[in-house]
Amino acid sequence: MAERKPFLLRLDERTFLALKRWADDDLRSINGQVEFLLRRALEQAGRLSRDGADPGPAKPGPDGRSEI
Repeated sequence: MAERKPFLLRLDERTFLALKRWADDDLRSINGQVEFLLRRALEQAGRLSRDGADPGPAKPGPDGRSEI
């Protein structure tokens, strides 16, 4: 398993409670739910391949900014 990097995440109470309910529904910890959602968003945005390899730098969109 890859090394994990700890960091602090501050959320407003409404967001935290919604995330907690979702994590409970999916039988995950809040931390596990955050990791799942971030990983899924990164894969969908093309920022992380399904095998976990770094796809490299983001390609600029038509306006010159990175596509997100």
